[in-house]
Amino acid sequence: MPLVTSTEMFKKAYNGGYAIGAFNVNNMEIIQGVVEAANEEKAPLILQVSKGARKYANPVYLKHLIEAAVETTEIPICMHLDHGDTFDTCKDCVDMGFTSVMIDASSKTFEENIKITKSVVDYAHDHGVVVEAELGKLAGIEDAVNVADKDAQYTDPRQVQEFVQRTNVDSLAIAIGTSHGAYKFKGEPKLRFDILEDVSKRLPGFPIVLHGASSVPQYLVEQINEYGGNMPGARGVPEEMLRQAATMAVCKINIDSDLRMAMTATIRKYFKENPAHFDPRQYLGPAREAIKEIVKHKIETVLGCQGKAFD
Repeated sequence: MPLVTSTEMFKKAYNGGYAIGAFNVNNMEIIQGVVEAANEEKAPLILQVSKGARKYANPVYLKHLIEAAVETTEIPICMHLDHGDTFDTCKDCVDMGFTSVMIDASSKTFEENIKITKSVVDYAHDHGVVVEAELGKLAGIEDAVNVADKDAQYTDPRQVQEFVQRTNVDSLAIAIGTSHGAYKFKGEPKLRFDILEDVSKRLPGFPIVLHGASSVPQYLVEQINEYGGNMPGARGVPEEMLRQAATMAVCKINIDSDLRMAMTATIRKYFKENPAHFDPRQYLGPAREAIKEIVKHKIETVLGCQGKAFD
């Protein structure tokens, strides 16, 4: 099956009360682990590439690794640009064959956000590519995204209709309390489901996206710290909150930090237990398996999209 857009995925997810996992990928092992998990679960899949991943791995390498993954499975896979910050970045990905791009102009004024987003939408739609945009500002640090807590801003539901109508965007990432990175909450975790509900009433049937939605499993935090790491106070979004969001209007949930932690925890443990080993295959193999297992868990427990690939 060739790469697909997220259009049909989101229609089915919205009507079915589940979400599609959008997993950030940076190298071969991550791609393999994610795709093997989705294939075994028969789940639709979004593989997304951030600005940081493009810089680290070279976009041509990542594109062909994802295309190789497509050749190994029949599940629908969408190739998505995560947090494209300029028209040129989005255009480059459209021209490279991405089937979905995100333009993140959320740091701009409302009018500037609309202007930039519409320019990307016009170009992408002319090439059969769908577009995600963001309204509101998520706190946290991840790759090129760096927003201080004091600068974070919940999405204003009163703006969503105008934004979608004027830009013709295909999906919208909103800010309801999630945040980027592994340190999401200092107090009790809380998501603004009232905002999500208000947005969904104003945009009936329209797909909503949650960024910064890793759960930061505490067993991984403990394993990283036990084997030489230093992640005190790392906390994520409780999985039951994400599952609730997926039963509402949220059709796409982004997951990145949890994959990084699964890989890092596994490698740290392996190095400690096997100090004489130096072949990367010896520790990257188990790391790939750890990613596979956590993705399968997310599909079954958080996203609810298992068995939905061929609906």
